[in-house]
Amino acid sequence: MFELPESDFRVAVDRLRDLIRFDTTNPPGNEREAAEFLAGILREAGFSPELVGRHESRPNLVARLDAKPENRRNRPLILSCHLDVVPADRERWTHPPFDAVEADGCVWGRGAIDMKGFAVMALTVFLLLKEKKIELDRDVIFVAVADEEAGTNLGSRWLVENRPDLLGGDPEYVINEVGGFTLHQHGKRFYPVQVAEKGIAWLRMTATGRPGHSSLPQPENAIAKLGEAAAKLNRASLPWHVSEPARYFLTEMARGRGPVAAWVCRNLLLNRRLGPLLLPLLVPRERRATFEALVRNTATPTIFASGTKINMSPPNATLELDGRLVPGQTADDLVREIRAVAGSGFEIEILSDFPATVFDSDTPLFQKIEAGLNARDPDGSVIPSMIPGFTDSSNYARLGATCYGFYPLKLPPDLDFAALFHGDDERIPLDGLKWGIETLYDVLVGALEAK
Repeated sequence: MFELPESDFRVAVDRLRDLIRFDTTNPPGNEREAAEFLAGILREAGFSPELVGRHESRPNLVARLDAKPENRRNRPLILSCHLDVVPADRERWTHPPFDAVEADGCVWGRGAIDMKGFAVMALTVFLLLKEKKIELDRDVIFVAVADEEAGTNLGSRWLVENRPDLLGGDPEYVINEVGGFTLHQHGKRFYPVQVAEKGIAWLRMTATGRPGHSSLPQPENAIAKLGEAAAKLNRASLPWHVSEPARYFLTEMARGRGPVAAWVCRNLLLNRRLGPLLLPLLVPRERRATFEALVRNTATPTIFASGTKINMSPPNATLELDGRLVPGQTADDLVREIRAVAGSGFEIEILSDFPATVFDSDTPLFQKIEAGLNARDPDGSVIPSMIPGFTDSSNYARLGATCYGFYPLKLPPDLDFAALFHGDDERIPLDGLKWGIETLYDVLVGALEAK
């Protein structure tokens, strides 16, 4: 197995800290400086990276490692990351979110996990493939996109629609977030590798009321009506929809509690009445919300807007909802479920939507991923998984690519990894990062080396 020299690992850590220090909060994004930083590293290594996009300040970075013509037998593989990050409230952090502090065995900062950590992991492996002159059976393409956190319109979606040539035209595989990290449960270690992700339905819900002077309370108050609807949605559990990827993932996780639990999960979880009763028995409380989101559509209130004057009851109020769709469900299905909870009298507009994405795990690359993880942790179990969010993979799928969330990190049992995504005190354990670089290198050499 490959072992990364400590001096090379320190270079990777320094690059990660430098990358975090670029504030690429989206909005507005401003990913150019971060992309130029990576492009400079690639140029020094002999690559010719391209920076392309709709806006000058928000380019996408693409670099290509070509296989020799006599060895090129397969379609390209893409290593994809995004450089934008979500906002961070520095008052809530132990260390400032863009200072990239190294402390307690971690690098702390917004993007350390999501997803500048993988940017540096993938970049390091990409450079190693060239440095070690690995004979490849296909081209390997490194992609660092903008705008993933705000819907991908300026990032992977723009590339797919405008410059698919830079992505190899018809890539066979994409390695992206989220998966490959250690998940501890019932004393066992699992490594979920993402093969499915929920779709989105971003909605705007509008209530109308009777405008007037607010010294006279109005029974038909738009804010009050919409507030009640938001509270109902926040408390509600929408209907049970267990897709095949979710059922397989939950069944394999239940297997950690023994064959009886696995049988119960596999055979009864599909039941709409019994399933909701069984899940709390199979999944620890602290992880239940994540697992629940795999088997239900969700609609989370995120933006409330109304009124322009404190002494006037507004004529309307709007609530924006971040809706997520399980495989097989549509935005219209979610709207019907919302109306069943919130009641009538609201206009619901679909702002943006796309369906869930599911990829086949029966491929040579997935087998290499499984073998690579098993070699590093023989007692761990590799499981095809689904995530409740969405990633750039939904766009790459339009080119016919099979996409896997494989961001290998060996994590300790006491780290709530899921809470670090978009959460306070985001940080990446350095020993886990080193393990991940080594694991990703082994997997790619095993999968791509010309035979």
